[in-house]
Formats: sequence, structure tokens, C-alpha cells
Amino acid sequence: MREAHPIEREVGMEYYVSDADGIGGELRVDPEDFRVRELEAFDAAPVDSDPGAYANLVVRATLRGWDTNDFAARLSDALGVSRERISWAGTKDKHAVTTQLFTVRGGDPADLPDVRDADVEVVGRAGRDISFGDLAGNAFGIRVRDVERPERAEEITEQLREFGGIESDDAEDAPVVGVPNYFGQQRFGSRRPVTHVVGLHVVRGEWREAVLSYVGNPHENEPEETREARAVVDAEAERADPDWHRALDWMPGYLRYERSMLHRLDEDGAESEEDWRHALEAVPSNLQRLFVNAAQSYVFNRILSERLRRGLPFDRPVEGDVACFVDRDAPEDLFRPDTDRLQAVTGRRVDIVGKHCERGRAFVTAPLVGTETELGDGEPGGIEREILSELNLEPGDFDLPGNFESTGTRRAILVRTRMEVEESPLEFEFSLPSGSYATAVMREYLKSEPLDL
Repeated sequence: MREAHPIEREVGMEYYVSDADGIGGELRVDPEDFRVRELEAFDAAPVDSDPGAYANLVVRATLRGWDTNDFAARLSDALGVSRERISWAGTKDKHAVTTQLFTVRGGDPADLPDVRDADVEVVGRAGRDISFGDLAGNAFGIRVRDVERPERAEEITEQLREFGGIESDDAEDAPVVGVPNYFGQQRFGSRRPVTHVVGLHVVRGEWREAVLSYVGNPHENEPEETREARAVVDAEAERADPDWHRALDWMPGYLRYERSMLHRLDEDGAESEEDWRHALEAVPSNLQRLFVNAAQSYVFNRILSERLRRGLPFDRPVEGDVACFVDRDAPEDLFRPDTDRLQAVTGRRVDIVGKHCERGRAFVTAPLVGTETELGDGEPGGIEREILSELNLEPGDFDLPGNFESTGTRRAILVRTRMEVEESPLEFEFSLPSGSYATAVMREYLKSEPLDL
């Protein structure tokens, strides 16, 4: 185990579990270097089914250099329909070649447009919109460019295999590797990781601090223009009579969410906590939820890092853990947890659940804290309580107004996958359950600047 990069430590990812030096290199130099294909859990009826019963057209799109939201907007514009009629299961990065399903409510195959850098295939029809729950996982094909130490890949794979805790039954099978199920850097902001900082302030009811953490608070990794604008915000916030219009004039037009908040401060003033909350609510509802989700993710990452620091296992439980079982409907070789099936691990169940974990049938979990969270017992529960206490949080704090409220859930602390590594060029092929990050795997191999991931 070795210390992680400083930017990763800002978001709670404090360690690598593999001790070997990284291979170096860069990801996503070209979109084709990062290929993602959804592992679907969504059944479609034949395309000639009755549109009255199956109102949604189901299409599979392979996109090169398209952000999912941008493609959906382009599709809705071309079809002349509301953006709300386009749905998908998982949001994908634009610096990739991605294959995923979309549903178009009321769509007709004859109306589908030709879209640049998009190959759209009609799959069938469905009686409902596709949603996040219809995504079982993702299959990745990742090429690393400018590799400095390719010979390290085999050593890292072996160390991750040991961490994952599963021996392959067949010597010809690709090894099963495991890594901490960290939330990746992109959850918090790759260049400016502040989303969780905003969320922590929200959960504590510190609305002024939440707004200023997002609109002000310059970060060394962002461009000079935005650093200067945020510095003006911070300077105005220190004044007895802030000039929010001046701060708005400094804020670049492309930072539209920051400008939306400043508009409200300029128009409504900032006399009360309600005014600051109203300013924060200028952003879309999904971003409001993301602030709190990022705070939960940061707490989760911190819990995992502390567990690593103490040397507690990830591949099996200890007294006081809470485990979940595998999703029995997941595609073959996709180690997908079912966090609706939880089991407190006490007494004799430590060994019983441990055997399930060894066979890939169960996972140890940690909380994504919310109002309905029940913390663990023993040393794992002690870690959870210590991290929450350090951050001045408790589950009841997530009882928040509007889109900020969260009931919480639990998440597996270990993600496992079969890892296939090809040489010349160096490529990695593996699959992950939905919600797990490919960068959490690849960071162990590269050990390079997080922005290169």
C-alpha cells in the first residue's frame, strides 16, 4: 500500500493498494483509446409491436466524442421533440467511444436522423422509459498511450488479484482482480474538486459557505480567467456591502451555473440563509442532488481509506460489518452487488459470510450516509462514526429541503473484475457493475497525475 496523489487525497482516496511502481502513460488521448459498452438489463419488444402498448422506441447508439446529455439534446432537436422524451440508463464521458441504449417516447424509426460521429441502430420498442436501474454494468476496452514501464503491469495485476481474494478455478481464465470501490475523481470535479465541499456545507445547513465554495474558492488547477473571477467573488464576500453585480461582470459566460447563483444574489440580496439557499437552488435539480451525493461519496472514500490504513480486509468481513449478496440476475462474470439484500455480520456469521465472499457471492459494504442509514458495529462501525464525527455530520443531517434530501444506502467496498491485459499496444479489458469507476481500476496501474486519467 502506498500514498495516493495529493489531488486524490483531497477527495478521500488516500492510498493505492498495489505497492509496485505504476506503468505511467495517459488515457483518452483519442476517443478510441477508451471504449465503453453497456451491459444491458433492459428487454425490448420487436420493433413492429403496437406503439399504443409500447410507446418507446429503443435504439442502441455508438457515439464517438459525444457527451450523453449533448447527444440526447441533438437527437431531440433533430426529431423536434422535447428533451424529456429522450431517456438513457448511464451517462458516458465524451472522450470515449461509447455504446448505450436510449428510449424515445413516441419515436418512429423512420424519423431517426443521421448524426455526426453516431451510429444509431433500432433495437425494438418498450412500454416504459429506460432508467439507471436498467444498467447492469459496463464493459471497458482501454488503451494506455506513452507507457513508461509496461513490465509493471503483470506485477500490479498479481497484487490486485491478491487484494481481490478470489483464485480462478481455471488457469486459462483471466485473473480476478480487486480494488477499493472508490468514487473516482470525476465525481468531485477533475480539475477543481469542490462538489463534495459544497455538499458538506449543504448537509450542515451552511448555505452561504456552500454557495461561496462553488462560485468563489479558486483552485490552482483551473484556468487563470476563472481563478481571477472566483477571487473577485471571495473579495466581495468579505465586504460589509458586497457588490455582486461586479462579481457577475467578472464571471465568464461559460460558467453558467456560477452566473445563475450570482444573478440571484445580485437581484435578491444575501441577507439570510434562505437567500443563500435560494441562490444555490438556481442550478438544476440534478446538480443540487449531486452536491449531496458527492458529500456522501467523500465520506465513503474516507471510510475506505481508513479501513485500508488499519489493515482491515476488503475481501471478507470482520465482526460488526454489514454485508450484501451478489445480484443473481447480473450477467455472467459481472461481480454485481445487490445492496437491497443486507446482512449484519456478527458472531458465527463472520465465517459464514466470509466463505460467501471468497466465492464471489457476497460483499462487505460501507454506508452512503443518509437519513435511513444504520451504521455498522465493532471496528467498522467505529470507523464510520469517527469519520462522521470528524466532519461534524450525522445521518439525521440529511433530512434536508427539496432536492437536497437523501435517505442513503450502502455500497460494496470492493469491486472485482476479470482483467485481460494485452501488450503492444498495452490494452486492458474488464467489466464493472454500474456505479463503479474504471478510473478506480486504472489509477492502480498508471499511478500518474489524476488529470491523465
